[in-house]
Formats: sequence, structure tokens, C-alpha cells
Amino acid sequence: MGMNKWRVLLLPLTLIYAVIITIRNKLFDWDILHSHHIQIPSIGVGNLALGGSGKSVVIDFLISIFKNEFHVAVLSRGYKRMTKGVVIADQSSSVSTIGDEPFQFFSKHQGVEVVVAEKRILGIKKLIQVKSQVDLLLLDDVLQHRYVKPSILILTTTYDSPYFSDMLLPVGNLRDSKSSVRRAEVILVTKCPGGLSEHQMNVFIGKLNINSSQKVFFTKIKYSSSIKNYNTILQLKELKNNFILVTGIANPSPLVNHLKGLNLKFYHLEFSDHHVFTSQDIVRIKDLKKDGKVLTTEKDFTRLSPLIENKNLFYLPIAIEFINPKKEIQFKNYLKKKL
Repeated sequence: MGMNKWRVLLLPLTLIYAVIITIRNKLFDWDILHSHHIQIPSIGVGNLALGGSGKSVVIDFLISIFKNEFHVAVLSRGYKRMTKGVVIADQSSSVSTIGDEPFQFFSKHQGVEVVVAEKRILGIKKLIQVKSQVDLLLLDDVLQHRYVKPSILILTTTYDSPYFSDMLLPVGNLRDSKSSVRRAEVILVTKCPGGLSEHQMNVFIGKLNINSSQKVFFTKIKYSSSIKNYNTILQLKELKNNFILVTGIANPSPLVNHLKGLNLKFYHLEFSDHHVFTSQDIVRIKDLKKDGKVLTTEKDFTRLSPLIENKNLFYLPIAIEFINPKKEIQFKNYLKKKL
């Protein structure tokens, strides 16, 4: 019996989970449980499913849009960090103290404040108290955290695995009810194939079950033509064959397919999302790479760079690219108008 059939046996648990989720959401809808309205302009990014919908790339994109106009701060949970409570990033911060994605944002974008907190309300209060000059807050993975209410909520869903084709945990991968999509002002469809037609987009929109006021935008992954580390930039096409690709992300398939599409030959060493690399992992990576290079994602680079000699370790930058360039302008203008 395959895994999917085994998951079907968990349907009673999914029904129980659905009841719990529905009651919780109704308590917030009826204001029995209260949502905290953030005092400063804010944009939240979230999704319904477990990982892999491109939230961190969207946050990075939003930072790039607004960091020259606002004093931007990013609030995240700081998944798999070794600290507890509220931590505001500073020059002593590391992956272990604030988590890999927050550390990526902090390292990449000078002047952007980064705060991590399990309880988002406490993180917001501390941030406003200590960094009073912040005038735009970006909240990562906030859809299920209804104790805080951003000015704008962006929901991400992938084109290949949209929420409308999924089910609640544990049978499916949804953390929240499909009806929760109605709380989002914007639905960002990520990881779309190139050449998506207007007809295909309209068919997809029809399945989203949204209202006429909600905005939908389609994006794809844009891979850089170069790879980087702290000291060097190389052209990806110059990367010699038989390098090692190391990933610790939710879904490495798009990256793997992209590299194969360039006719590059490599060995893929795959780990779970947010994997904490051990000394045994590093020994294995070094044994496999021999005298070659190690290529990884930008998020994984933050965890691997203290452990592997910098001249051998590179990451491939990615960004989101709108299927229709005019829609990118509309997206930016919509957010600025709402803020």
C-alpha cells in the first residue's frame, strides 16, 4: 500500500483537525479572540500549505521594492534557531541565533531591521519600542498567526500544487482551511511554468474561489546566470561538471531541473528543509566534492559558509519574475497605494 493510501487512513484525524481550525477561525471572526492591528504600515506573507511556496523569495522581493523608501523591518519566527523569545538582529547574530532565512535577509540588505519571535505580538511590541524609526513591517509566514493583522496580506500558492487541489493535514498538506484565502488581499501564484497563456491563468483563477476585490498575480522563478560567494562571482555556465549540489529546502525540484536543463552534470545531496548540518554531513560533502565546487541555495549558504572553505562553496541567486511585466508594475502600485 503506497504512502497516499496510508494517508487516506488518517482521514478521521483530518476531520478532527478541520473542526479545530474552523472553531479557531470563527473565534477570531467573531472577535472573541482578538487580532492586534499593527501600529505601522505592514505587509504579511503566508500560505496554506506546509513550506515550499516561495514565501522567503517574496519577502526578499518586497525588501528590494521598499528599502529605499521606507525604514523596513522583517518579523519572522526564526525557525530552528537555538534561542528563545524576541531577538533583534545585530552584528553578533548568526544562523543559530535568528534562523537561516532571517539571517539571509539581515546579511543581504543593509539597514533593514530583522526581529524573530515565536509570539509575533511580542516581537512587534519590542521592535516598535527599540526601533521606533521603522515605518514598514514585513511579516513572514503570518497567515495562521491571527493574533496580528497586517495592513495587507499576501497569500502564496504554487502553480503545480495549488491549495485548491490539496487537503488539510494529515491527509494533505494544508495547515489552514481553504476558506482562509478570503483574508488575503493578494494571491501570488508562484513557480509558474514559462510561457503561461492568458487562458491558462484565467482557468487557474477560476479555481481559486476568491472574490472580485482580491488581486491575483502569476510569477515564476528567475535564476541568476552567475553563482556567488562572499568573495567571488562566476558564470554558472562556467561551472565544471561533476560538482556537488547541496539542498536543504522544501522542494529542490525546480532548481535541479533548471541545472539539468543547462546540461550540467552534478551529484545532488538532498536534506530536509532548514536542515542543521552536522560534522558528519560536512565530512560527506567534502568527500563527495573532492577537488570540485559545492553549489547550494542562498538560504543553505548561510548555514554552510562557516563550515566549508569559501573558495569551494557557491550559491545560485534566485528571484521572482512576473509572467507579465505590466503586472509587476500593477503589483507594486497596488501595494504602495494600500500602504
